[in-house]
Amino acid sequence: MTFIDALLNPSSVAVVGASSDAAKLTGRPIAYLQQHGYKGRIYPINPRYETIGDLTCYADAQALPEAPDLGLVLVGANRVIESVRQLAAVGTKAAIVLASGFGEAGEEGLRLQAELRAAAGSMRILGPNTIGLVNLTDRIMLTASGAMEMTDFRAGGIALLSQSGGLLGSLLSRGVGRGVGFSKLIATGNESDIEVADLLDAMADDPATRIVALYLETVRNVEKFRNAAARVIAAGKPIVAYKVGRSESGAQSAISHTGALAGADKVYDALFKQLGIIRAQTFADLLDIPAGLSQGRLLSGKRIAIVTSTGGAATIVADNVGLAGLEMPSPDPDTAEKLLALDLKEAVLDRNPIDVTLAGLRPDLFRSILKILSESATYDAIVVVVGSSSIGQPNVVARPLLESMDISNKPIIAYVSPEAPGIVQHLNTNGIPAYAAPESCAAALCALRPRGEADSSERRRPPAVDGADLPQGSLNEADAKRLYARFGFPVTREIEAATPADAAAKATAFEGSVVIKILSKEILHKSEVGGVEVGVATADVETVCEQMLSRIQVAAPGAKVDGFLIQELVRGGVEFILGYNRDPHLGPCVLLGAGGVTTELYQDVAMRLLPVTRQQVRDMVRELKCSALLEGFRGRPVADTEALIDAVLVFADMAVALDDRLEEAEINPVFVLPKGSGVRAGDALLVLR
Repeated sequence: MTFIDALLNPSSVAVVGASSDAAKLTGRPIAYLQQHGYKGRIYPINPRYETIGDLTCYADAQALPEAPDLGLVLVGANRVIESVRQLAAVGTKAAIVLASGFGEAGEEGLRLQAELRAAAGSMRILGPNTIGLVNLTDRIMLTASGAMEMTDFRAGGIALLSQSGGLLGSLLSRGVGRGVGFSKLIATGNESDIEVADLLDAMADDPATRIVALYLETVRNVEKFRNAAARVIAAGKPIVAYKVGRSESGAQSAISHTGALAGADKVYDALFKQLGIIRAQTFADLLDIPAGLSQGRLLSGKRIAIVTSTGGAATIVADNVGLAGLEMPSPDPDTAEKLLALDLKEAVLDRNPIDVTLAGLRPDLFRSILKILSESATYDAIVVVVGSSSIGQPNVVARPLLESMDISNKPIIAYVSPEAPGIVQHLNTNGIPAYAAPESCAAALCALRPRGEADSSERRRPPAVDGADLPQGSLNEADAKRLYARFGFPVTREIEAATPADAAAKATAFEGSVVIKILSKEILHKSEVGGVEVGVATADVETVCEQMLSRIQVAAPGAKVDGFLIQELVRGGVEFILGYNRDPHLGPCVLLGAGGVTTELYQDVAMRLLPVTRQQVRDMVRELKCSALLEGFRGRPVADTEALIDAVLVFADMAVALDDRLEEAEINPVFVLPKGSGVRAGDALLVLR
């Protein structure tokens, strides 16, 4: 038996610190196990009792007749470590520790948590500071949560893994009220040992789980999490994640634009996109989206039919559906003809929303309308607005909806306009996702859009480039570009010059106007101190350089100047920013966005964690609003998108190869030239450790 088996489906449970008073927290777990039909053996441990109910009570773990699969530890923090040590000593495979006062309580708590983990030895620990877990599939309630007082639990296909214990009971009770069924609900607490990633990995093999919902505060081991998520999604099970802490500030950088653009929440966004995880934007989404996915149907497009008998409610739904980027086309001629042939007086059947008026109260007509729309090639999903007139006759709407499920495999969801929780529960229980908020309908429909194939590309192997000669600290632009070029990144044609006179002489090697830049590893934002001049005629180079030196002496006094950089003037390119950032929790990532001097103004960026594949980079480009400029926007030439993708991969390879030596890296702008002409690094920043 694995520790996951022992945790989720133990054949025997020792309850350490059990009480005979079911009203107390320490008395609840045994009562809940028995009330909800646990079929295994229960061993209470408490030296103060000989029996608890009809169960023999034992003084300690050593007195047990067998090694239990699982220990549920209810004693206070001062007695937990010894209790865990005893359970481990008799061969218990896993333990759930409810007590608080460990890692969440500061430095002393962290010390106790480390001691707890050591006491467990090879026995695995869930917690401490957890409310436990609920296995609804097998009716095993290993928790002290008061939510177990409810009796009408419905098993389903959604597994909830939460880093907050309170959310377990909250979401379970909401699910019960709405008719949404769960398979497993597990609170991981402080994650001294077992993490969300361990349980996520286990859900890939759990036959009862079809969807995984995650409530996350952090990801402790990003590689383990990535591997687990990949296994779950490869098993055809969607993952929906709600990540708290969205307002937290990201890793700040005093040097690069990338540091300002790459906030911590954006890195989590990148991780979820990279893994194919659906991000819940609101707490309500954490239940709404899995409920929509539980129907097991995805949209084949984005065209939605709204069927209603109440115009105002339909307008609200249509508004939210439109804001979500979905479409609501009118019925095509063939569909409209079939609808109009029903000859329903006062009904509006040739527009969308499709207002059926009183026909919505006639099951036979309502069934015919849904059948026509289900068979129509115009629509990819149907939203049915359930009006107030259905409160007294819920089956009038529910029965035709349920019968429509057999007509096609298109998603069908319901918006229940009145306050009618009974109808919501009835529909959800019978396989029709039903919502009491129009925003929830839109969020669910968006989550049903195709997520594409998982990227099975092999990880790239970065080139073996000898970096033994690389210096520490900031590099000036010329040195930075030489390092980029060493890895294969195309750079602009340029020449270094020591003095204004030297710059004037060397500028004659270029045809037409040039770009002049100050060269200094101590001045990395050159334009901010007057260290860049664009479109300089060859005859004016010396004068421009002298004026630039004068400005630098005022704007950056004391900065060591290495000379000047004379650079070809690139025309007609689309400007991007390409940067590297290392998130303190999730690790290194690459950023691509709208480049140039307005980078931070527009905040049009896409990120991915390293390493990346070609498909992931292509997805990054597509996410950007500025990517329209690559397609020949308003008469501009079509740009070399494939060369941009190549360049991002080269940049990412460099970051992976340099690893911990790389502190910051940025190219802004990257000029993407017309198709077939490639890209050029226009400016470069690089800081090494």
